Amino acid sequence: MKLVVLVGNPRPGSRTLQVALQAADAVAERIGHTGAADVVDLSSHAPGLLDASPPPDVRDALERVAGADVLVVASPTYKATYTGLLKVFLDRLPGGALASAVALPLLVMGDAKHALAVEVHLRPLLVELGAIVPTPGLAFLESQIPGAAEVLGAWAGQAAPQVSAALTSRIALEEVR
Repeated sequence: MKLVVLVGNPRPGSRTLQVALQAADAVAERIGHTGAADVVDLSSHAPGLLDASPPPDVRDALERVAGADVLVVASPTYKATYTGLLKVFLDRLPGGALASAVALPLLVMGDAKHALAVEVHLRPLLVELGAIVPTPGLAFLESQIPGAAEVLGAWAGQAAPQVSAALTSRIALEEVR
């Protein structure tokens, strides 16, 4: 199983990246995934994302995301939605590119008034790209960062059974084909 973490924060080493990695670890532990997550941090790919022909590092990142079995997609909340950087990257994927992925959307936000953004904006984009999104997205407040392990553990405890069921269903469908 391939677990990929996609982070749409334009800042290298961001809090969003740290929360996304902790979220991925919490889910991985509960679904029995033992390897390290493959991380696609868009802060290092930003310069090539708008090139007419994407450079090799962007093409590689797109392939890694499209090849995910479990995909944690994280972004800070900008203007009540995900970042333009994440949108530009996901726009490079063809329709159905995430059909093999079980996706978990996560937005890191400064204010709870943006909590619906993960469901209203990010989740539909992932579904449009073909991902199975079996759980509600996680609206993670910056104020929760000091207690992130506890918050993410509780979230992963609820998400893991649904992720496992979605993975099992997807594998069964592939075997039928």
